[in-house]
This record gives sequence, structure tokens and C-alpha cells, in this order.
Amino acid sequence: MIEPIKAYLDEQKDQHIEELMQFLRIPSISAVAEHQPDMLRCAEWTAQSLKQAGLEHIEIMPTGGHPVVYADWLHAPGKPTVLIYGHYDVQPAEPLELWETPPFDPVIRDGKLFGRGSTDDKGQLLLYVKTVEAFLRTHGSLPVNLKFCIEGEEEIASKHLPAFVEKYQDKLQADAITLSDTQMHGPGKPALMYGLRGLAGFEITVDGANSDLHSGLFGGAVQNPIHALSKLLSTFHDDEGQVAVKGFYDRVIELSDKEREAFKLVEPDENKVRTDLQVDSLYGEKGFSFYEQTTSRPTLEITSVAGGFQGEGIKPIIPNRATAKVACRLVAAQVPEEIMDAIETHIHAQSLPGVKVTLDRQLRGNPFITHIDEPVMVAAAEAYEDTYGVWPVYTRSGGSIPIIEVLGRVLDAPVVLLGFGLPGENLHAPNEHFHLMNWSKGTETISRFWMKLAAMSN
Repeated sequence: MIEPIKAYLDEQKDQHIEELMQFLRIPSISAVAEHQPDMLRCAEWTAQSLKQAGLEHIEIMPTGGHPVVYADWLHAPGKPTVLIYGHYDVQPAEPLELWETPPFDPVIRDGKLFGRGSTDDKGQLLLYVKTVEAFLRTHGSLPVNLKFCIEGEEEIASKHLPAFVEKYQDKLQADAITLSDTQMHGPGKPALMYGLRGLAGFEITVDGANSDLHSGLFGGAVQNPIHALSKLLSTFHDDEGQVAVKGFYDRVIELSDKEREAFKLVEPDENKVRTDLQVDSLYGEKGFSFYEQTTSRPTLEITSVAGGFQGEGIKPIIPNRATAKVACRLVAAQVPEEIMDAIETHIHAQSLPGVKVTLDRQLRGNPFITHIDEPVMVAAAEAYEDTYGVWPVYTRSGGSIPIIEVLGRVLDAPVVLLGFGLPGENLHAPNEHFHLMNWSKGTETISRFWMKLAAMSN
């Protein structure tokens, strides 16, 4: 069944790449208000592409911001339903002077397609559309039922998609969710990213007297909010780098032996990391490698501290306020609100006379994980192996993409991240590009993945 698909995609490759270049010419920059007409034009182009591929029930659905494009094909009774998520918006292209060619005038050089959105995410998204087209042109049907949910706000934190998913969860319901907005480990080295950290961000404010005070008149008799804040911040970690907040680690799912062995295949050289960063040593929780510390362990990082006079010279005062901003990266199955509850309890348990401490909760994002032994993950790994000739490595990201967790939780379905980008493709930076070697490999992997999912239901 795969050979006719591959033959069709090979015959149509030049045409499909030309269509991708049309897609890339639309400056669908969601963050910039003046590109609102381009956003709508890009949504319409996306809808037309889905229609041309043979998908049905195509809608451009309004949200509180940029629209979502929906489509489906639901004619495989008894087979799984897969929701494909992607986004048609892109990052701003500045600084323009660093681009070798105009960001929205795509060109091919050295087997790479250059243009804003080429790898993030228009190139990877169109892989799915063209795979649909190949199946329907050669076989007249798809091996699984498919739904597409393509948003226009991923680059501005998917502001309106969580509410959209909640509202239309019946329409979007699926047995599995897939997306391609991640990277491989290297050329010819596929990777399955199965975990992302969550986020809890807040600001601590320490208030003292009702105004700044002369340090000569009041120093030594009135609490200094910076002193109090410094004492408080020093209580967040012990001498071994662990977070010293009671209950902080209670929900953490420890790595399995299988995961720790898998991580050894992707571990960076810690000496090189140290050298590149020009630090004399690394620092973190004892008993965990650098990769484990930065992907599968939770953190509490003080990201900024402010207080007192910041201008040139010294102003001898006791400031009446000091602040600190904190960002916690969370792992499965930690809950942002619970973590901030524990931190607030910790704060109020400290002895800080003469000041008032408040906590303003600002950022929340749940961590995401799909276990590597989940059947859909095994099918994805096998599809990668059949295409690239090697079993994929398993990776986690230290960063956060909250909408992935939202999709998995609201729709109660496992999420598979099938990345076809490569490190160094400059996503979010000048000269973004996509290696075209992964165009054919990507469509083949997706084809094999769908067929393996269909076989699972036999």
C-alpha cells in the first residue's frame, strides 16, 4: 500500500513544494495588528489547500482572535480517529537586514527551502495535507479517520484556543492527537518528544514603610524590604540545589530505568556545556544528569530582583518596596496552582518582621507527557524506523507548549509529536529554512504511522 503513495508524492513533489512556497509568501504574522488581512488570507489559503486535498466539512471558525481552520474525513468505520494540530501563523521576520533573501520570498538553496514559516510550522503542517492528497488520489480512501485543527495564534501563546477546544470538544474528539512542530535529533536521526515542562510564574512583593526612608535616620531600626526579600529567596533552595518548599516534589513522576537509559543517547557533553557557557562548574540537583535536570526535573528560578534606587551613584535610603519574579518549570504530574499554593505557604511560614509579603500569580501551564510505551507512541516509533532505518531517540523538552497539554487533557487522548525539522533551521530567527530531504521522509513516515494505527484496530 505504501509504494503507490510514495510514487505519487515523488511525482508531485515539485508541485507540492511550489504550493508550500505560495503558503510561505503570505506574511501571516499573528503578533502584528497590521497583518490582520494577511492572517485571514492565510486561513483562506489553508482551507482551500485542505479542500484540494480531498478533505470535507471545511470551516474557517471564529475565535476571540485569529480564526481556526477545521476539516475532516470520517469514512473509515471501525478505525481510529486522529486529530492533526498545526498553526498557520508565523513569527515576525525582524531583523530583516540579517536575512540573506527576503523572508516572504522563499527560495531553495543547497536542498533547503528558506522563508519565514518554512519549518515552523507551514512546511511541517503541509506534510499532512499532501499525505491526505496522496492517499485519496491513489486509494480513494484514508486508513484512519482524520480531523484537522489549524490555529492562527500559536506564536502568541494560543490565546484563544483553550476556550475553543473546550467549546468544540465533541467536534474535535479523537483517539489520538498528532502534530509536527518539533525537531529531529539530527540528520537521519528521528526523535519522539514525549514530554514538555509546565510553568508557574509569579511576582513576590515585599512592602516595608510607607515611603523610602533616609538610611542615616532610620537605618538599623526599620526593616529593609531588600534584606527581607534576600532572606526569603535564600530559603527556596537547600545547599544541594533542591527546592526546599514543602510538597514541591510530591506529584513528580520519577523517571523509569528505560527512560534514563534512553536519555543517555541524547545527553550533551557536560564539559562542553560548561565550556560553552564559560562557567567553572554546573550546578543542580544531585543524582541527576544535566539532561535530566533540564527536561524531567522541576525547577524554581528567580528571574529578576528589583528594589531601591537604580540610577547612577548611590542613594542612601531604605527602600519601601522590593520585588522578585519567579518562574517554576513543572513536570508531570505537577499542578501549577498547587505549586503556587505550596510556595505561598512557605513564604508566610518565614519570619520576616516589619514587612508585608504578597504573591501575584501570573503564569500557569500544565506539563505534558505521553509515555513512550503508549501504543500510539510505539506505532510512531515503528513508522520512523521503517522510513529512516533507525529507531527514534526519546526526548523531553525543558520548555513549555501549554496548548499540547490542553488538547490531550480536554480530548482525553494521547499526543504524539512527530518532528521533521532539524536543529539549526533558525526557527524564530533570520534565514529560517527547512531541509527538503525531510519532505519525502516526512510524508512517508506519516503514511506509515496512519497505516499502523489502522492495523491496531484489526
